[in-house]
This record gives sequence, C-alpha cells and structure tokens, in this order.
Amino acid sequence: MKSPLRRPRMARLGRYQTPGTGPGVLSFDPASNPPVIRALAYGPETMREVESPSMDDLEALRREFPLVWIDVVGLGQGKELEALRTHLGLHILAIEDVVNVGQRAKVEAYEGELFVIGRMASSPSEPTEQVSIFLGSGWLMTIQERAGDPFEPVRQRVRQGSPRIRGRRGDYLLYALLDAVVDSYFPVLDDIGDDLETLEAEVFDSPSQNTAVVIHATRRKLVDLRKALVPHREALNALLRDENPHVDESTYPFLRDVYDHAVRSVELLDAYRDMTADLTATYMSAISNRMNEIMKVLTIIASIFIPLSFIAGLYGMNFDPSVSAWNMPELGWRYGYPFALGLMTAVGGGFVIYMWRRGWLK
Repeated sequence: MKSPLRRPRMARLGRYQTPGTGPGVLSFDPASNPPVIRALAYGPETMREVESPSMDDLEALRREFPLVWIDVVGLGQGKELEALRTHLGLHILAIEDVVNVGQRAKVEAYEGELFVIGRMASSPSEPTEQVSIFLGSGWLMTIQERAGDPFEPVRQRVRQGSPRIRGRRGDYLLYALLDAVVDSYFPVLDDIGDDLETLEAEVFDSPSQNTAVVIHATRRKLVDLRKALVPHREALNALLRDENPHVDESTYPFLRDVYDHAVRSVELLDAYRDMTADLTATYMSAISNRMNEIMKVLTIIASIFIPLSFIAGLYGMNFDPSVSAWNMPELGWRYGYPFALGLMTAVGGGFVIYMWRRGWLK
C-alpha cells in the first residue's frame, strides 16, 4: 500500500465568484483549452455520432432523432458554453454553477430544463469531479471538467442498440448517467476497504509512526468522499419527491434503485470511517502496550542490577583491612573475588526466580 509522505490537504470549494458579484456573471480560466464536444443522437432503430458539431448540426440532429446526447468535456473560455446556452435556452444561474466547479450534488428545475449536478469518483488519490447534466425536451447535455468518466458503458449500450435505452426518453438516459456516477464510488470504496484491511494487520503486527500517518490520510479521504457522496442521496430524494415534466412515471423505479445505491455507498463509507477511528484507538493502544513492555523489561533489568550495583559498590570502597579487622576482611581472602561474583550471581538468580514465580516475566 502506498504511504503518503505529506499530510493530506483538505478538499477545497473549487472556483467561486468574488463576493458581491452579481448573479450569472461567468469567469473562465484564460489558459484553459477549448472544450471537446461530441453529439450522440439516437432513436429505436438508428443512431449517429458527430464530433465537434456546430449549432446547425445540433439543430439538424434534434429534428432527425428523438434524443440527442451532447457531451462536453472541459469548460474552455466560455464561447462554446455561451453558444450552447443560447441554442438550448439554458438558465444563466445553471451555467454559473457549471463554471464554478466544486458544487455539491443537487437538482434544480428551471423552465424548459431539469438541471442536475453530480460528483464522480475515479480513485482514492484523486479528488472527485463535477459533472453537470441538463435534461430538456428531446435532448440531454453533460458537461464535465476533464476527460475521463464512468459513462463509457452507457455510450456502448447506445451504440450497440440496447432496446431499453434506445427506445426510451431522455429521463432514462439521465437515470443511466446518475447510476454510473453513484456506482463510480464503489470501486474507490473497495480500494479503501483493502487498504484498511492491510492497515488493520499492520496495526496488530508491527505498528510504526507511518501507520498513524496512513490511517489519518485514509480518514481524510473518507471525509472528502462523504462530503461529495452524501448530497447525492439528498438530490435523488428530491428528484423522486418532486414531480417534473421531463421525468416519466415509469423511470421512477430506476431512480429509486440509484437512490438505494447511494444509501448503500454512504453506509459503507460510514462503516469505513468508524473503522479508521477504531484503528486509531487500536494503534494508540498497541503503541502504549509496546511501551509498557519495553518499560517492563527495563524495570526488570534495573531491579536485578540494583542489588548487584550495591554489592559492587560495597566492595569498591577499598577500606584497608590492615588498619582494622573490620575494614573489609574479604579483600584479604584468597577467594574473595569469586565469593563476590558468586554472591552477585546468587542474588541476581534469586531475583529472577522470585519474579518468575510471581508471573512478572510472562
């Protein structure tokens, strides 16, 4: 498992307008590249993909096909998004939320379109990415920050002519995309679960200072994921609760299934977060126990050597026995040195036997 070398940073709000700016004022990164636009138009029998379509191309596709999926990757400098806003009649506040990435998942109903924001997850080490979805009559548009998304299986179902998706309205495509967004958290949570199992074994076997750093980093990842995931549950609940002309009654069971996936993801995430808290407590307990064992060994060694130090200090005073018979007569013995060593051995061995019988050496 890869261990972080630095303390992880908290997730930020993303881009936002200067306080006091009027509503609908858009600001773009002047260094950003133009967005990549792709249109996927389909009906029950036919479909067509168009790369970099013009507004006239989109108008022709909308007249020819029951549904046109406009996929926009990148925000660019505003010219393309402004053209799409004018062409589709999008609300300016919705475009403001698209540009100011870092929004929480939500559902907004505007006149003429349904606006949904989701946050996609790709890996535990990468921040979540905002995806904005507009649903109108005969069209659906997705706008994301950068390339890479969990929508490719949905595109393949359209290309392969799946009757369930090709024969239904845009609200079913909305369901499929939201399902992909919510399900994108499951692989990420699985990876975190594997990391937590490894951490759990490490905490019990050989905890180190780096173990605490990894536990803390994992907890921060879970906190960031929870901030991104929990609003999906609220947004889906609002989508199910409020009637919308763009959502057919037959699509609600599928949306309820997505809501169930969101609930399961949040529950799994909360379980992992509790597990990190338990691992932190277990780590502190393991470190404390290790310190106690070290102190126990040192105390036993010190206890054994205290009387030996006393004996060595006593015979190290070197009082002259020729001056008085009471001045350490052992210094004149033939076997005085072996006697002192034997006395030390006997005292030390006696201490070891005493501690062993009392169970202090276990």
